[in-house]
Amino acid sequence: MHLFIANTGHSDSVAIVDFSSDGNLLACGSLDGQISVWNTVTQTLQSTLEGSGSSFEWLKWHPRGHFIISGSEDCNVWMWNPYSKNLLANTFVGHSGTVTCGDFTPDGTITNLDYFHLFTMMIFESRIDTCKLICTGSEDASLRIWDPRTAQSRHVIRGHGYHTDGLTCLSVTLDSQTIVSGSKDNSVHIVNVNSGQVVGSLVGHTNSVECIGISPSYNWVATGSMDQKLIIWDLAHQSSRCICDHDEGVTCLAWLGSSRYVASGCIDGKVRIWDSLSGDCVRTFSGHADIVQSLAVSADGNFIVSGSTDASARVFDISMFK
Repeated sequence: MHLFIANTGHSDSVAIVDFSSDGNLLACGSLDGQISVWNTVTQTLQSTLEGSGSSFEWLKWHPRGHFIISGSEDCNVWMWNPYSKNLLANTFVGHSGTVTCGDFTPDGTITNLDYFHLFTMMIFESRIDTCKLICTGSEDASLRIWDPRTAQSRHVIRGHGYHTDGLTCLSVTLDSQTIVSGSKDNSVHIVNVNSGQVVGSLVGHTNSVECIGISPSYNWVATGSMDQKLIIWDLAHQSSRCICDHDEGVTCLAWLGSSRYVASGCIDGKVRIWDSLSGDCVRTFSGHADIVQSLAVSADGNFIVSGSTDASARVFDISMFK
């Protein structure tokens, strides 16, 4: 795959980028209220996804299928199928503030077996233990765990023992049992997916926690903050392994596949690659003229795409870190 997307066609900041699981599609979301889906093979625009017109804060591809979920400033979660004629698959209503983060749980499968109407274009397998859930966080300081078959909240986590300010980021473990969430109140909390209970905290940041990523190979979680630190944690022991210091606030991060390396995006417009074992910075990529807001790694692990407030997305070669 060869990509260079300096001009995404958006009129505002490219806040979010993410690859489909097969690497054939790249979604770029913007504050202009649209998500552009690009074919990475032909380097052509596959489709343009729209919601209510409000800006999108994040987006995630389904781990096994061509579905996208995204959270909006309009307090809703939107779901699309870029390959479908009608595109829009469902909306999830319940948050009372901007939906700032979210993801699918890694378990389960999606099947397109029937079509009832515009908002029910997909049927999920009936067994609860194989049904993929959707987890979202909001500026209303709550975490919601959704049943995608009904678009209803299974759990709503808020209040005592949880975040006291808006959520900014979350990540789900590969076994789909645990959610780690971060907030503007400097805190990181650990939630059990099945019970909806807060089961632990990672204490160490002194400013807003902007990004979280769980390693696919180690029982480690990385968190980035406006306190200019990227911290690698041992999730099982809820203790820090190493601290990676930055010159400015850390806005986004991404683990490089199953390797020990993690990438961070920063207010200074740079993308840095860190060795999570030593805490050393092993590579710095430049090119953006403004804040790096989002990072996505290609399915083959050869490239990382960065989205920025300079209205561009750039592609860097990371094949040496596989």
